[in-house]
Amino acid sequence: MKVGCVVVAAGRGERAGLGYNKVFYPLAGKSVLMRTLDALAAGGHIDICVPVLNACDFEAYEKLLPREGRPAFLLPPVQGGSTRARSVYAGLKALDADTDIVLVHDAARPFVTEEIITSVIKDAEIYASGVISAPVTDTVKQTDADGHVRTLDRAYLRSVQTPQAFNYKMLLDAYASGADDAAATDDAYLFEKAYGNVHLTEAAGTRDNIKLTVMEDFLAAEARFNYEYRTGTGYDVHRLTEGRRLVLCGECIPYEKGLLGHSDADVALHALMDAMLGAAALGDIGRLFPDTDARYEGISSLVLLEETNRAINKAGFTLENCDVTIVCQRPKLAPYIDRMRQNIAICLQTDVSRVSVKATTTERLGFEGEGAGISAQAAVLLKKVTQ
Repeated sequence: MKVGCVVVAAGRGERAGLGYNKVFYPLAGKSVLMRTLDALAAGGHIDICVPVLNACDFEAYEKLLPREGRPAFLLPPVQGGSTRARSVYAGLKALDADTDIVLVHDAARPFVTEEIITSVIKDAEIYASGVISAPVTDTVKQTDADGHVRTLDRAYLRSVQTPQAFNYKMLLDAYASGADDAAATDDAYLFEKAYGNVHLTEAAGTRDNIKLTVMEDFLAAEARFNYEYRTGTGYDVHRLTEGRRLVLCGECIPYEKGLLGHSDADVALHALMDAMLGAAALGDIGRLFPDTDARYEGISSLVLLEETNRAINKAGFTLENCDVTIVCQRPKLAPYIDRMRQNIAICLQTDVSRVSVKATTTERLGFEGEGAGISAQAAVLLKKVTQ
């Protein structure tokens, strides 16, 4: 028996207020999407899996894989549609034609258990459908347009989640005729419409199988993990000289002089990288990127920062926040600070609110005040999951 899975990740998650697709939120150091894929891969019950993404998220997804790992069952992602139903249909068509059972799962449910997965697969084998559900524990009221209220008997009500498992060819046919149905908020709806009924599956773990929707959900999910925190500091100095570009935090600053160094001599990013490596006890940038190596001659320090971030991620750490202080008399850096913060945030795949960059002078004292060089200091907080 061949089991496939469609993971729906094409939404925008606007209710989370993140400004980007919520499945890329770093939950305890790993994206929600990858935590969901890892949970689905556990136990080896699913043979192939296709993620369905929004077109604007393909680049972020490709950057995610080298950093967080690629489960062996993954097929290339497909582009989603304008509705959930159209996205699921695109994923179904991307699965192998000899698929027997298919699971459809929301990428924003990273706490799905192996018991839930095996239970819905088993029921789909027997009944052609296995839709994970749980008894409703709250009293439910139904209202109408006139404001009349009616109490529903909760003994007959079920809360439905994902994964939902089905006979592959039957679900594919149901979507072929119903993918444009605006009422199709889940897969069971179209299956019911095509075949009259679905089988509801109950299994342990449904209470924890929450869908991360609003920021409170993400904060509650973070609280499930235990963390170790590390602080680190970094300091660097480079000489100013003619004939070089002045690059600070990845931003090219118009000035008659630039910083001297083997790479682009971005003193601010060098301090930041040393702080990150120090917090993770991984040495310093001189050990990671020696100035005797021709590969790093003239290289952008943003590339080195990405490499540094991969190194701390490999050691189990993620950046919680950073604070960089650039010390120079001239040029004035205030107009460039916002772009510097954005450069770092994009490079580290974190929110710009976690990145601080400041600039200060020395009131013309010392080598910075005399215009002979620029120094930078950085402080970081790293986080590591311990369970």
